[in-house]
Amino acid sequence: MHLLKLRVGAWQFSPRVWPTLAALFFFVLTLWLGNWQSGRAETKRALQARYDVAIREAPIHVGSALLDRDSVLYRKLEVRGVFDAAHTIFLDNRVYKGVAGYHVLTPLIIDGGPLAILVNRGWVAVGPSREQIPLPPTPGGQVRLEGMAVDPHSRYIELMHAPSQGRVWQNLDFARYAATTRLALQPVLLLQTTPLADGLLRDWPRPDTGVSMHVSYAIQWYSLATTLAVLWLVLNVKRHRNDDD
Repeated sequence: MHLLKLRVGAWQFSPRVWPTLAALFFFVLTLWLGNWQSGRAETKRALQARYDVAIREAPIHVGSALLDRDSVLYRKLEVRGVFDAAHTIFLDNRVYKGVAGYHVLTPLIIDGGPLAILVNRGWVAVGPSREQIPLPPTPGGQVRLEGMAVDPHSRYIELMHAPSQGRVWQNLDFARYAATTRLALQPVLLLQTTPLADGLLRDWPRPDTGVSMHVSYAIQWYSLATTLAVLWLVLNVKRHRNDDD
């Protein structure tokens, strides 16, 4: 069954219903995927612009009051407190310059209140074997830290709900970590920038990391959508012959 039949000179345009519906479905899908990748690129550009402005501002002091997560994301924070080394965890499969390692996360009990803030202290390489976890020293006593606030719920992705293996976690499940440790945590993860004698590397990626990849993917999806549209048009245009019905 044809949707319509248009004839111009010796050429006839007569698309059929089901191939047209299939082409329309995949056209809309690829267009949506292209828009989604473009949106991801714009989001990262906006985060970088926000970060570039915030990095020049004075750090926000973190005290006994609960922070508003959205207002402090990608802002510099300053906090004083004592590390709770007993609740340190290691995020596995964190690669730095081609070398496998861990991110070391330790809560800092904030001075003057019941709250703590989870601190990503930096990266350490895997030891001689997976059975032996590296143990970088944790500074004792009160420390003053500066760092950048990021969203702990989006930075690491939990693909499936699985119990942690002791102190080594595949991904950070922030709610599960808070429930496990029974700590009252600030709603952000602090990427530490203050240098300390702990042997950890703190080379944090820019918020706009991956923009070019998203743009490249968007172009591919838009190109595929264009190809589908052109193919639909070409395959439904036929030369009309005199002996055709």
